[in-house]
Amino acid sequence: MKIDQKDLHKPGTDNLPPGVYKEVGPRGGKITGSKEVHIVEGHRLPPTNKAGNKWIKKD
Repeated sequence: MKIDQKDLHKPGTDNLPPGVYKEVGPRGGKITGSKEVHIVEGHRLPPTNKAGNKWIKKD
C-alpha cells in the first residue's frame, strides 16, 4: 500500500479527526517499537519515540 504524504502528521499537530494514530517512519514505513495513541477532538499528537517519525491514522 502506497502512503500519501498528506496522511502523515508531525508530532504536535492538532485539529485532526479523533481516533487511533500509529507511529510510523518519516516516509510512512513500519518501525520497530512503534506506539499507538488515541486522541480526542482538540488534542495534539504526542512526541514520537524518534525524531523524524510521524503519525498516521488507523482505519
